[in-house]
Amino acid sequence: MIGQPLYILDTVDSTNNYAMEQVNTGQVTPGTAWFAMEQTAGKGQRGKQWLSPAGENIILTIALQPGMLHLSRQFMLSAAVALGVCDWFSSYAGDETAIKWSNDIYWRDRKAGGILIENVLRGNTWQYAITGMGININQTSFPSHLPNPVSLKQITGKTWDAIELTRHLCACLEERLKLLHPAHYETLLEAYKSKLFRFGQAGTYRINEEYFEGIIRDVLPDGKLCLEKDGEVLQLGFGEVEFVIVK
Repeated sequence: MIGQPLYILDTVDSTNNYAMEQVNTGQVTPGTAWFAMEQTAGKGQRGKQWLSPAGENIILTIALQPGMLHLSRQFMLSAAVALGVCDWFSSYAGDETAIKWSNDIYWRDRKAGGILIENVLRGNTWQYAITGMGININQTSFPSHLPNPVSLKQITGKTWDAIELTRHLCACLEERLKLLHPAHYETLLEAYKSKLFRFGQAGTYRINEEYFEGIIRDVLPDGKLCLEKDGEVLQLGFGEVEFVIVK
């Protein structure tokens, strides 16, 4: 069961680092989660730092055991987690919630949260997926260098209990993770695409220093983004293309 047990930590450098240390002791059961009131060195995608004022947001890491998933299907886990978070956030923020490829959570064209999955391997066995989530809940003031942040409080005008929201989030993740079986991969991928930010719509992108108008046409089972540019469909991996968001 996801979030059973759920440990509440006062402060850590990174919940992903803390979870990794606990998993390496061999005493952790799958689904164990750690919520931090404060994180001093939070990690985001591609080496970025995730900053959060103490006690205002959800800072959560869950130790997931991929089970029958082969390493070549890592994206299916990422998609299931992103869908679970999207389901949960949209239940409060409404149907303008979306997943920005590959697994950021957006409301309209603003970022509400992100997901970072780090794998624990034993030989060729995918033993654990250390799955971290940072989601803006009650924060209303953000650093100026962040281009487009938004919080649940800014969307709804309400102050929320982040720990209670976390328990609901774990339940939503549980439902989506049940689909991690080869028989459900197609259903999972279609659900992911149905929630995808800018899917089938024109938008501005950047590859290296080139800006261009493109349209997302598909996402492949390995997670590659199929982006149409000047009539040609490019297959792009993580970090190979940047979404340009106009403030």
